Amino acid sequence: MKKALINVKIYDFAKFLNNGFVVFDQEIFQVGDMNDFVDGGYKIIDGQGALLMPGLVCAHTHIYSTFARGLALPFDPKNFQEILDQMWWKIDRHIDNETSYYSGLVAASEFLRNGVTTIIDHHASGKEITGSLASLKKAVCDVSSVRALFAFEVSDRFNVEDAIQENVNFIKHFKTPFTAGLFGLHASMSLSEETLKKVSENLKDTPIHIHVAESVMDEEDSLAKYQERVIERLDRHGLINEDSLLVHCVHVNDKELDIIKKRKASIVVNVTSNMNNAVGLPNVNKFTELGVPVMIGNDGLSSGIANEYINVLYSAHLFHKKPTAFGLTQLLAMINNGYDYVSRHLNVKLGRIEAGYEADMLLVPYLAPTNLDENNALGHLFYGMMHSFKPSDVFVAGEQLVENYELTNKKLVLELENSQEIANSLWNRIKGEK
Repeated sequence: MKKALINVKIYDFAKFLNNGFVVFDQEIFQVGDMNDFVDGGYKIIDGQGALLMPGLVCAHTHIYSTFARGLALPFDPKNFQEILDQMWWKIDRHIDNETSYYSGLVAASEFLRNGVTTIIDHHASGKEITGSLASLKKAVCDVSSVRALFAFEVSDRFNVEDAIQENVNFIKHFKTPFTAGLFGLHASMSLSEETLKKVSENLKDTPIHIHVAESVMDEEDSLAKYQERVIERLDRHGLINEDSLLVHCVHVNDKELDIIKKRKASIVVNVTSNMNNAVGLPNVNKFTELGVPVMIGNDGLSSGIANEYINVLYSAHLFHKKPTAFGLTQLLAMINNGYDYVSRHLNVKLGRIEAGYEADMLLVPYLAPTNLDENNALGHLFYGMMHSFKPSDVFVAGEQLVENYELTNKKLVLELENSQEIANSLWNRIKGEK
């Protein structure tokens, strides 16, 4: 049975409707003004004046970091490499497929509650590599009904052949409107020449998903070992295919940006993580002025994306020491770049509330204290809603996955009860490491 959401304000980052309706099942069939609504025997959902908008996209995350929450490890890093050594690399080398699966359930459930319906994940699991992406896909896409692109980050820390094959197999066998694969690489500083040659032999035309110049140490390592910068090195190996995701890019220079533009790759910024790790901030204005597509991720630091929108804007003001250096129009372009990217790779239409698009939608209660119309809807969304963003209802492909702030998927809710036990097993392995 088709459903109809009625009595809703509609804003999809392109147009605004003050009192409208949407008829949908898996995709949207009709959008219009309530004055024109005719009940065709639909299941009626009364939005009661809430704002209806598209589900959000997180363009870079690390689901494997989910069970780091509350984990106390000796931690006194002096630089970025020591952050990896003392925290993240201690964790990821103990992750097996069971851990990947349950961390996927937890992350997906929290993403849904925070209005994120599509993610691009960058995975690492040293204890079990083979089958790890399928484990994530089962948890995130099959059980939780979140759309996701996955990649395993090849690194010399792991069995390189297994990691390469995990990417190759997932890319080959999993391509649906809910999931697809990219070719994951960790970062230049953890990838030898031999490893990059092996990747090149297996890559074909698949986009890569890699951390680039997150810390200046990545560039210094590449210059010291290979006498070239990170992007130059990746390009020499023929790895920067069209639509590759180059994550962070805090310390890239103009020559590297020219290569990125020429190869039609995209940059994903994660400014909250950059601030947390004290590695610097990306020059987002320079990226966009050059015409390089820029998207927004959270680097696994949370299970939401609204806070990242906020920090992208504010950090750009601080970076340029000018409160008008970066505005909501530029932020909007980055949000839309994310929709465009995942739509291409999942072969569906995401990011609009209009006929022919997938019914990935959020209902967000909001009582506007001032006039709300097509001219200021983005300002209301950013300054009035994003700081405490919590949709009451979430739909993916027309299925209501969150209703009145509660998950509707009973299987998911039941399986989440095992997450603490799985996390404790992971913590015990980490703390028992010699």
